[in-house]
Amino acid sequence: MTSLSTGNWTVSPQYQRGLDLLNRRIYFDAHELLEDVWREIKGHDRHFVQGLIQVAVAFHHHSRGNLAGALSLLKRAAANLAPYPSPFGNVQTDSLRAAISAWREALENCGPEPPPLEIRQVSSPLSLSRMLESAD
Repeated sequence: MTSLSTGNWTVSPQYQRGLDLLNRRIYFDAHELLEDVWREIKGHDRHFVQGLIQVAVAFHHHSRGNLAGALSLLKRAAANLAPYPSPFGNVQTDSLRAAISAWREALENCGPEPPPLEIRQVSSPLSLSRMLESAD
């Protein structure tokens, strides 16, 4: 993989596949792909992808019954994702942060589980331009 510049990583196939795997609840593989992207990113954006990785690992822990590990990683993910606007990285970060908060509350209070995590994506400029080209 070549080094990804700021913003370029958002359209990389590895990043898009990692988000897809998160939504499909294939958490370990999502973590692996997103970690590959994270290693190549330079600058401030690394913390955003690190937060996504922590979300993937948190839900992997949850799927294995490690609720304390899941809660710990969700707390760290929330801290890493907090500074970013919505949307960022083609992700609706507001809804992601709300989902993380709901899961944290449920785990902290032994409450009922919220709906499964869904990473809501926004249309990338590349996808939008392709749609407009195909309309002509």
